[in-house]
Order: sequence, then structure tokens, then C-alpha cells
Amino acid sequence: MSSDQSYTSLPTSHLLGSVPAVIGEEKATSAAHIPEANLQIFPPNSNGGGRQGYQTMAGSSEGDGQQFANSWKGVFSISSYTQYFNVDTDVVLNRVTSSLFPSGDFFSKIDANPDLYGLVWISTTLVFVIASLGNCATYLMQKRSISNNSWSFDVSYINMAAGAVYGYALLVPMVFYFLLQYLGSNVSLVRFWCMWGYSLSVFIFSSFLLVIPVEFIRWTIILIAGAASASFVTLNLRSYSQMNDLTVVLVAACVLQYGLAFFIKMWFFA
Repeated sequence: MSSDQSYTSLPTSHLLGSVPAVIGEEKATSAAHIPEANLQIFPPNSNGGGRQGYQTMAGSSEGDGQQFANSWKGVFSISSYTQYFNVDTDVVLNRVTSSLFPSGDFFSKIDANPDLYGLVWISTTLVFVIASLGNCATYLMQKRSISNNSWSFDVSYINMAAGAVYGYALLVPMVFYFLLQYLGSNVSLVRFWCMWGYSLSVFIFSSFLLVIPVEFIRWTIILIAGAASASFVTLNLRSYSQMNDLTVVLVAACVLQYGLAFFIKMWFFA
């Protein structure tokens, strides 16, 4: 009997297959609740108790991720750009007139509502105008000459016009935007796109006059159109060069506008 009592008094918790006592389970359960309670109050919330602090951290991370996702979705969403097409006919005509008679205050006119409608509409119109009228001018020049070569519509004019006009209207403002930002000026890419888009409107009106089959008149017209477009761009860019010496930037913008004018003349109305 004494031997049995000695066996029963031995600790059995360390033996394989042994069943722990009920009181041990209760202690383990209560001990497991302590770190969980500590996790719930981290990080602390300034507005309330521990559990709210824990939920605030999760909600903040989810909100940041959702906001980050929405910001990237906005770049590829058409609804994000609807605000830049919220213009009526009077506003567009007023801005076209300002580009034809440049005064240097175009940015102040579009400051409250810069639009991309002029960029899209004017560029597309210019593409079809110079492509169609360029073929017409080629026909008139060939008919006026002595040669009896047959004339055919050159469809490649449309491809060349689209690549040149859209590329110029989109890429050139972006180059000047990054350049001026690098030089320390506070600029807006949408305003640059708006300005350069309206600077092309003078070439639409001049293209109808370039159909005249007289080379001297054509060169006079394109020089006047290039001067008007270059003046419009440089006068408005000058507002960003008041605090910095950006003469080189203004000269580059002027040269590019004249380069576009000469390209239209030499390629489509030669």
C-alpha cells in the first residue's frame, strides 16, 4: 500500500501519454488571453479604448490601399477627364480668338477652367484639313504646271498628318513641362496642353489659303501663321520666366512653332 502511494505521488505531467489536470488547462487558457489583450490595445487610439485602437490601424491601412488603388484607376478612367471637357462654344471661340491675336494673358483666362477639348478638337481638325487640302493643293499645282502626269489622292498624307500633329501637341508640352519643373518653375501640364492645343488653330485657317497655287503667297502665309503661333506660345511662357532666366526656353518654343509651320508647308503644300 505504501508503494502504491509513492507511485501516485510522482509527477506525471512530463510523461508521454499523460493527461494534464483540469486546473492546468484553465491556467493555460487564462495565460493565453493576456497577450491577446495586449495586441488589441496596440497601437493606442487617442479617441478611445484598446480595441478601437487596433481596429483603427487596420482601417487606416485598408483606406490607404483603397485610395492608392483609386488614384491609379483614375488615370485610366474616362470620368477623371470629364472636367477638362466642361466648356461651351463661347468659351472655345474666345480662346481660339486669343490664340489668333496673342496678348500673353491666356493662362489667366484658363486658370479657373483649363480644357483639353481644344487640344483634341483642334488637333483632329488640323489633321484632316492639312491632309485633304494638301492633296487639293498638289492637284492644283500639278494642273497648273506643264506636265501631264496623272494625279491620284495620296492617302499617306493622313498618316503623316496624324503622327506629326498628335505627336507635337502631346509630346512638346510634356517636354517643356518637365524642363520648367526641373528649372524650378511651378507649372501645370494640363495648362500647357491647353495652350499648345489652341496654338495650332492658326494653322487650320492658314491651310485654306495655302491651297492658292502661288509659291510666294504660300510662303508669306505660312510665315505669318508661324509668327502668330510662336508669338502666342512665347508670350504666355514668358510669365514663367519672370523669376528665372529662361530665354533659351522661349527661343526653343519659338523655333519649334516655326518648325511645325515649315513642316506643314514643305510636306503638304510643296
